[in-house]
Amino acid sequence: MPGIVVHEWIEPSGGAEKVVEAMLDAFPRSELFCLWNDDPSKYEGRQVHESILAKTFLRRKKSMALPAMPLIWRSLRFSKSFDWVLASSHLFAHQATLPFQQSPYKKFVYAHTPARYLWVPELDRRGDALIPRLGAALLKPMDKRAAKENTEIAANSNFVRERIESTWEVESRVIYPPVDVDRVQAISSWADELSTEEQSLLDSLPDAFILGASRFVPYKRLDLAIKAGADTGTPVVIAGQGPEESKLRAQAAEAPVPVHFVIDPSDRMLFSLYERALVFCFPAIEDFGIMPVEAMAAGAPVLVNAVGGAAESVVDGVTGYHLHDFEPATFQNALDRAARLDRGLIKKRALAFSRSRFIGELQNWIEPNSEATDLRELGRTGDV
Repeated sequence: MPGIVVHEWIEPSGGAEKVVEAMLDAFPRSELFCLWNDDPSKYEGRQVHESILAKTFLRRKKSMALPAMPLIWRSLRFSKSFDWVLASSHLFAHQATLPFQQSPYKKFVYAHTPARYLWVPELDRRGDALIPRLGAALLKPMDKRAAKENTEIAANSNFVRERIESTWEVESRVIYPPVDVDRVQAISSWADELSTEEQSLLDSLPDAFILGASRFVPYKRLDLAIKAGADTGTPVVIAGQGPEESKLRAQAAEAPVPVHFVIDPSDRMLFSLYERALVFCFPAIEDFGIMPVEAMAAGAPVLVNAVGGAAESVVDGVTGYHLHDFEPATFQNALDRAARLDRGLIKKRALAFSRSRFIGELQNWIEPNSEATDLRELGRTGDV
């Protein structure tokens, strides 16, 4: 019997969605369940199941749907049986059970994090909303009990593994997420792949700049990328999109250096920016951080917060620098030293986080006796 992959909800883009895509490639016969799917074209040819929430207005009202989610995850029902459940979880998907299935099954949880809303609201302002705050007292004990139910858990970083131990009070292994390192490195110059319009935009940017890129949301701390430019007299490029755009533009207008915005860049444009950047500045406290690894795959030195999962991929003094504070002298010192780093060595380090490595580790974890893959020994080079 095949297994089933379950995920909170499917969005058009995002690091968690890339993990799910790799999970489905690792297990081609598996099916997929989510609370709702906002990108139906992504999984054509794959059996995708949605919850009852998908038929209601709650599908895009996550905070309002929060109280119903554990009940849905605890009562999954399908017309067939499965050998295993693999939950991609950053909220409540780790609670998934098949109470109506007669045959036994194994449950595996790939934890992006225990719900930040509940357990570390200081890192996620969504936890300040009324419904998460009111529900936390009830949801936390349930959340912890579910994590202890005959479940094997993998964390996406040591940073998250430690959070799992302190919140859920269970042990877990670490399997780093998949990053499209091979794709980034397949093209020697991404600038040559740009459309005419994109090339014109790239040509309009400074020859050297500090790059900040992510969704424009508060916890990504793109304001610090702008501050780094202001403190060092270096132009800045901010790439992405999101609700904080007007706030970031207002800060940029006050900066003593040029700050350029590239809104909703294509992958080829983003990779071109990585290639040209003096450094990629990523000051967020992130559970892992896929973009710093992408930047390294393109050869960019990376400045990351010394706290968080991104500090596990970036080797301090070799592929970038860990920032313990965000003072002007710190930025200047890191920028000066980053210019002397070996970009070839930076690219090599990124190989340790390849997609093939993730698929192999996942298959060895869930189906250790299977002979279905040739990928298990791949992706084991690239250590720095």
